[in-house]
Amino acid sequence: MFKNARIKLTAWYLLIIMIISISFSLVIYRGLMGEVHRFSRMQKLRFFIDEDLITEIKQRIILSLGIINTIIFITSGALGYFLAGKTLKPIQEMVEEQNRFISDASHEFRTPLTALKSSLEVNLRDKNLSIEEAKKIMGENINDVNHLQKLSDSLLQLSQYEKPQIYSNFKKVSLKQIIEESINKITPLAKNKNINIKNSTINVYLKGSKYGLIDLFVILLDNAVKYSGEKSTISINAKKIDHSISISIEDKGIGIDKKDIPHLFDRFYRSDKARSKKGVDGYGLGLSIAKKIVDQHKGLIVIESKLKKGTSVMVRLPIFSWVSA
Repeated sequence: MFKNARIKLTAWYLLIIMIISISFSLVIYRGLMGEVHRFSRMQKLRFFIDEDLITEIKQRIILSLGIINTIIFITSGALGYFLAGKTLKPIQEMVEEQNRFISDASHEFRTPLTALKSSLEVNLRDKNLSIEEAKKIMGENINDVNHLQKLSDSLLQLSQYEKPQIYSNFKKVSLKQIIEESINKITPLAKNKNINIKNSTINVYLKGSKYGLIDLFVILLDNAVKYSGEKSTISINAKKIDHSISISIEDKGIGIDKKDIPHLFDRFYRSDKARSKKGVDGYGLGLSIAKKIVDQHKGLIVIESKLKKGTSVMVRLPIFSWVSA
């Protein structure tokens, strides 16, 4: 599809350039021939002018202009094809990214839907199904539905943060308040594993979306709790660097393999360790959403990790103004 589009775009580039080039050539030809005829009329008053010489001059002018236009045609064709490729490349990448997203999302939906459908069909044909067994199956099916709902919510959240946000429309928000609200949302999950969240952040004001930043730190804290062992500690620290604030979230969990780190922000990507860890569900969308939020706030997010030693996530955001705690 894009190959044909590239050829068509090249043809349009070439057509426009050649129309301009030929138009200029006609103007140049008329101008030169006008000078030749003027010179010929002036010289006829003094001595005889060979008409064959005038014809030869015309032919040479036409030949020269033809050669020039041929060179322009070939050069413009090559450059136009190159430029068309450059022009279409971002569009091609966007379309391919959308196709991958649709394919991945369809796959993530298909697996639980297939399992849910198979379970219902098999048990509907079972004439000896007891009420207790039916209740158990319904409970399992509700869990599958909950997983699908969570996936749907994550996809909607991702699409929300993929929309362009105008940085100038962001408001002054308190980092301390954002971190505290994020911790409150994660506290029930942390208590289930007896995990202590140690908050050592300082109070600064950021320019951004309060709810977007809360989503960001909820995602990061949720991951830290999920992949940390019971009775462990998660530390949240912050320090001022020039006109920005660096917030780090450190855990002592299972860690991430070095080969997986470059792919952590890819949609639907989950490392082998994450997939094999019992009691941990997810679809690999959290860090993709986090990256979108950080990008919208003109920030930076970096992940460092070692297997069986833990993970550190650093988020750097611009400061609106500095206020001591």
